Amino acid sequence: MRVPERIVLALLLAATAAAATFAVAYALEWSTQVLGLALGGALVAIAAALILAGKRVAPGEEVTEQRPKLADPAEERQLELDIERAGEGVSRRGVLLGGAAAAGTALGGALVFPVASLGPKPGDRIGSSPWRRGTRVVGESGGRIAPDDVKVGTFVTGFPDGADQRELGSPVVLVRLRPDDLELPSDRSDWDAEGVVAFSKICTHAGCTINLYRYPLFPAQSPGPALVCPCHYSTFDPATGGNRIFGPAGRALPQLPLALDDEGLLVAAGEFSGPIGPSWWGVRKRDS
Repeated sequence: MRVPERIVLALLLAATAAAATFAVAYALEWSTQVLGLALGGALVAIAAALILAGKRVAPGEEVTEQRPKLADPAEERQLELDIERAGEGVSRRGVLLGGAAAAGTALGGALVFPVASLGPKPGDRIGSSPWRRGTRVVGESGGRIAPDDVKVGTFVTGFPDGADQRELGSPVVLVRLRPDDLELPSDRSDWDAEGVVAFSKICTHAGCTINLYRYPLFPAQSPGPALVCPCHYSTFDPATGGNRIFGPAGRALPQLPLALDDEGLLVAAGEFSGPIGPSWWGVRKRDS
């Protein structure tokens, strides 16, 4: 096998390895940088292999066809020799085709993996959460949270006691509203605890975290309190049960009912009002 053919085969094998790395990185949730480098490396290696194969491996010759009046045996023999010599450049075409097939299969398989990002994977419980009736609300350090810890005009992040705080359904944002500001739906009229209401901290648009709380000091000139996702500016109204009032989110922010235990500390009074996390196909059918 000639040097150009070996280089083409090496590039195809490199593309195969890079595509396989992308699939592994996606499955193991490695960084976005690794995903980009792996996929980009596979595409670059395939492009380089195609360019080199076209220029150095595949036979190519520019000739001006002569049309003699009578057949010349010597020229016929020379043509036969030229055809045989051209075939030498692709004598290892089986190996190269095998490398190309492996690279194409690996790259095609890698491109299928991101389809999983369009919705929950089979068997994945994206709609579940660790919150249950009676689950104690704690802060990031594990301390219990009382209604007085949530001041009007501020927000506090809470977690279910004993659960993994990194789970999608764990974090909630707690805000306290004045009684006159609360306009919860009739079936959620008792979902607050001394004016404190809780909502999933995961935005229903793209899964970003709710990290902003708009609380106007001059209600006559400003809109009411709102939870805001700083990534794409989806805005939700805590007073009406987390309804979306602005931005690309397609549904309300799931609300968690709250109650007080015997010590006067916050606990969950049930589960979320709907599926947590970003929306996917059919999610509204499961929304309550």
